[in-house]
Amino acid sequence: MVTVDTTKIKSALKRRRHKMIGEELFVKSAVLVPFLKDDTGSWNILFQVRSSLLNRQPGEICFPGGTLEGPAENPCQAARRETSEELGLELEEIDVWGQLGLIVTPSNMLLYSFVGQIPPLKELNPSPDEVDSVFSVPLEHLLTLEPETHYISIQPKPSADFPFDKIPGGRNYPWRTGVVPEVFYDIDGRTVWGLTARILQYFLALIKEI
Repeated sequence: MVTVDTTKIKSALKRRRHKMIGEELFVKSAVLVPFLKDDTGSWNILFQVRSSLLNRQPGEICFPGGTLEGPAENPCQAARRETSEELGLELEEIDVWGQLGLIVTPSNMLLYSFVGQIPPLKELNPSPDEVDSVFSVPLEHLLTLEPETHYISIQPKPSADFPFDKIPGGRNYPWRTGVVPEVFYDIDGRTVWGLTARILQYFLALIKEI
């Protein structure tokens, strides 16, 4: 018989950092929503166009960010580091104001988002290996925009060797399905969509509530 020490179990649970079960199966990434002032002193949000040389999502509009470098790096550190590398800034030039939110994607990614201030546009030196170009949009203008939202259905697709005989209903099991929103912003002839648009929408809604 296995001896169960409930005191030790309770102690371990109290010490344990709360985390998502199965978190190790997800890729962790972080982005920064960069605030900067223009020549008139007005606040803008910076966007960057991904380099055409990149293997993933070339030419798409995004916020600076990327994947965490191992378990020692936390999401905030990753957002600052990636912003520094992509925009040619020193770490101390990036002032992170706080965390915005977390998106869990169907493609097994945890995307953390932060908001912070960076130097003016003329002081940036984007990396040509990762960034094709950058542009900024006045916050005042962004707050007037109404995005389009469309939806993608997510359907489960078991593997060929899935043991249907071990579950109630077998091949007729009533799997849960999901729906993922895809948000589109049309900004001065450019289209911002996907996770970047969802983060932007969430952030603008937060500002409107203040």
